[in-house]
Amino acid sequence: MTGNSEALPKPEDNVKPLDYKEQFAGRKVSSQFIDPCAAASKASMDCLNRNDYNRDACLEYFQAYRDCKNTWIQQRKADRRAGKPGA
Repeated sequence: MTGNSEALPKPEDNVKPLDYKEQFAGRKVSSQFIDPCAAASKASMDCLNRNDYNRDACLEYFQAYRDCKNTWIQQRKADRRAGKPGA
C-alpha cells in the first residue's frame, strides 16, 4: 500500500450513478464522454493503485462500477422508450 492517507469511499457508495441529465446540463454540446459513474471508476483505480494492482483486493469496487454502469444504461434505455428529451 502507498502512504496516501486519504480513505477510499465504500464500494456501495458508488453503485448509484449521478443523474446524467444533470451532467449534461449547462453544456452547449452533448458528449458521449460524460460518465455519471466517474466516482466509481476513480474509486476502482484508486483501489488498484493502493493495492499494487492486486485485482482480487478490489473486486467490490469493480462490481460497484459495473452495477452503476448497468443502472445508468437501463435508465437511459427507459428514458428513450418513454420519449424523454435528452435521452
